[in-house]
Amino acid sequence: MTSTDGFSWTKADGLRPGIPCVGAIQPPTNIKSADIEFDVIVVGAGYAGLTAARDISVAGIKVLLLEARDRIGGRSWSSNIDGYPYEMGGTWVYWGQATIWREIARYGMQDELESSYDFSRGINKFLLASTDGTQSFTHEEEDALMQTSLSKLFNVDGRDGRDALPMPHSAHLTPSDRRFDTISVADRLIEIKDILTPNERLCLEGFVLLCSGATLATTSFYEMLHWWALSGYTYEGCINHLVRFKFRGGQSSFALRFFGEALDSKNMSYAFSQPVVSVQNGPHKVQVTTRSGRTFTAKRMISAVPLNVLDAVAFDPPLQEGKAAAAKTGHVNQTIKVHAEIRDRDLRSFTGISYPHNGLIYGFGDGETPAGNTHVVAFGGLHKHFHPEDDINRTISEFHGFTPMHIERVVFHNWSRDEFAKGAWFFSAPGLLASHFEELRARQGNIFFASSDWASGWRSFIDGAIEEGTRAAASVRADLIGRFKI
Repeated sequence: MTSTDGFSWTKADGLRPGIPCVGAIQPPTNIKSADIEFDVIVVGAGYAGLTAARDISVAGIKVLLLEARDRIGGRSWSSNIDGYPYEMGGTWVYWGQATIWREIARYGMQDELESSYDFSRGINKFLLASTDGTQSFTHEEEDALMQTSLSKLFNVDGRDGRDALPMPHSAHLTPSDRRFDTISVADRLIEIKDILTPNERLCLEGFVLLCSGATLATTSFYEMLHWWALSGYTYEGCINHLVRFKFRGGQSSFALRFFGEALDSKNMSYAFSQPVVSVQNGPHKVQVTTRSGRTFTAKRMISAVPLNVLDAVAFDPPLQEGKAAAAKTGHVNQTIKVHAEIRDRDLRSFTGISYPHNGLIYGFGDGETPAGNTHVVAFGGLHKHFHPEDDINRTISEFHGFTPMHIERVVFHNWSRDEFAKGAWFFSAPGLLASHFEELRARQGNIFFASSDWASGWRSFIDGAIEEGTRAAASVRADLIGRFKI
């Protein structure tokens, strides 16, 4: 199957829109009657929506899953090209993320993971490229450099942040959390500028911009501290949780398990390529209208719409004040994520930062294709933002900012121009969470809101999306059929 999303380039074919995806759903709907009234409508088939739809349907509740795209997965989907999966969005998973590991075990996929890194051959170096030239380090030196720089950033309490943020899975922000959310990473760097070496500063800024997809001034220090705490307050923990393990068959192979289980329940209907434009939240039911003019009715609704798209839907009555303000503000992540298949096999073991002069800041060898070529994935952000499809030659040249390489193929999805995302994974500017976190999580009438963008734990991650889908499904189930009583 092929999705209309994404781009691929080869010298022979040039730049082409639309790439293969096993998560592209055919037929696009299984609805056979226009007069069905559902128990629950779930809007959005990313991991939050998929989890909610699955949990509700297996509980015996009739659910309709509506999705604007032609595929499942939302901001986490993969494209299998010539037998190799390229991850367009959310990618990496880890057993330290309890919610996603529960689902991996549920579907028996524990042995379908592989490491992104292979340091057993090739150049086996960390390349730090700046305006002063390129320095080469061992990976052990890389780890030590990153650990010391990040420890300096987060050591606000003399214990690398352990006392400052001891409970990173809390559903409420403490006064301390709110105080840290009032400052940016740029503010924090001013505080520690005299204790950072030039290399520590380069590595630190590159890592932060990789995480936030924003600028140093628009990156919340609290949200960076939150990631650090979730990762066990160490750089090794960050690597394990954020970028080490992925599915051999790609994220879409995982998402299909959720979708398939919901279908098997015989309680889920679905309709794809149906962007929702308006929602009427009545006293006893919810009426949802799509761009094509179709109208669906249910007793309850779960909105799994990302924050940056929430204000594109007309709610009647309007969203509560805090939700509306957060939706209008949005999050700041405009990450550029681009894959390259290259002939240089020795670069399988390379990692690199190319900053501040390069449009792609962070890159590394992420796999080997069936042809024996190296797969490199690279990330850029707002500091030198560009749209990869506008100038493919520039996009290719950005990879050379790490080190020369021979590029055979380029694959990517432009999240900034995606009308159903308007950005990559959630990352907040200072003040957003302090002002609106609890409000984003709150129910409004017959509508429940579920998104990784306001998960209490792994916010913006697949784990957070599953957490939110589980939370929303449990709330709706209790609302419709009652709570279990001991």
